[in-house]
Amino acid sequence: MEGDRVLPHYSADSPAAPPALTGLSLSAQNVAIGGMTPNAVLGVERSILGQPWRWRALAADQRDDFAPDDLITQILLARGCPREALDLHRVPTIRGFMPDPSIFNDMDRAAARLADAVTQGEQVAIFGDYDVDGATSAALMILLLRDLGLEARPYIPDRLMEGYGPSGPALVRLAQEGATLIVTVDCGAQAFDALAAAREAPVDVIVVDHHQCASALPVAHSLVNPNRLDETEGRAHGHLAAVGVAFLLGAALLRELRARGWFANRVEPRLIDLLDIVALGTVADVAQLRGLNRAFVAQGLKVMAARRNIGLNALIGASRLNRAPTCTDLGFALGPRINAGGRVGKSDLGVRLLVTEDPDEARGIAEELDRLNEERRAIEALVQEAAETASIGQGNRAVALVAGRGWHPGVIGIVAGRLKEKLGRPAIVIAIDAGGVG
Repeated sequence: MEGDRVLPHYSADSPAAPPALTGLSLSAQNVAIGGMTPNAVLGVERSILGQPWRWRALAADQRDDFAPDDLITQILLARGCPREALDLHRVPTIRGFMPDPSIFNDMDRAAARLADAVTQGEQVAIFGDYDVDGATSAALMILLLRDLGLEARPYIPDRLMEGYGPSGPALVRLAQEGATLIVTVDCGAQAFDALAAAREAPVDVIVVDHHQCASALPVAHSLVNPNRLDETEGRAHGHLAAVGVAFLLGAALLRELRARGWFANRVEPRLIDLLDIVALGTVADVAQLRGLNRAFVAQGLKVMAARRNIGLNALIGASRLNRAPTCTDLGFALGPRINAGGRVGKSDLGVRLLVTEDPDEARGIAEELDRLNEERRAIEALVQEAAETASIGQGNRAVALVAGRGWHPGVIGIVAGRLKEKLGRPAIVIAIDAGGVG
């Protein structure tokens, strides 16, 4: 996840998207002609904060090619959508945007190793991050492997006790407990020490990530990440969340098993049925809604409306939504509740919710996540107030820096973001534990 904020992403054709908030850019220029600003958005000169609202500059050959009332076309062109792709972006489909998974480095190697695990019935562990992207990525892999006859084990590290990403002790322990293959999702791209320990265990590790990579890569069986510095065609998909990368790996896996004849006497899983959790992870991770992500969300909302996923259905109920979820709901209702488990509760609650097949268990987890989300809000409010008080008297410092004992580390990222917005400058918020460590 991008940080500690769960925000909605509006698409130009989403009914939840306020038109005046879509496809805009802020500009310091305010050139008036005849007393009017020619490129003011929908006639709005300035926002409520006093910022001028202007359309992003369009190429000279694009400005007059759309009807004045064709707002969606204007938005898409302003966002850099090629003219020839306008129809595709208006009605985004998976088929229209799906790349060949093989364009990504290590994708075929990862798919072949997973296929070996499926056909040989190996013990597989899925190691995920504790945010929504990590939970949905792990759930997607677990549900797909389950449909292929392999029950994978989820492992989500404890935020407070284990920190972010794979650790050597955790990977070695999974190997000692029988795992012959570990798939890390939404983490691992820079886990050099942990992956070196896994190699010594020894256990194969497939890394599925989207975070920025260093020029050197950790040692792994395969590392699938569109943001690898040595990516070529795959770099065009660097805006994908980890769950989107996991979806592409799932497609490559099914293709590999198909080529091996695995489905001659078996029903092939419908990967498309997992788009609901792909949409959730994509929006909650604040990924740009362009290209394939646009299709993931547009089609994923349709799958979510059918309420096939038992856990998601329970979470929708716990969120008190009495209609089909919208893009905004993913960011403001469902995402924060799953995140609450990793912030102030049990880190694996989100994955357990998304993969359960027991309605009663799903209802219980959803209710617990709803309660934890309320607890998170209360904790966040207390830390926010303390941080704002601590920032008073810092004058015009370029960066606001505040620290406090007992502040919950699970909410300081959110608090830092809000403090930055209030003060209008970067903010650093440090939680100091009982041992005096920040």
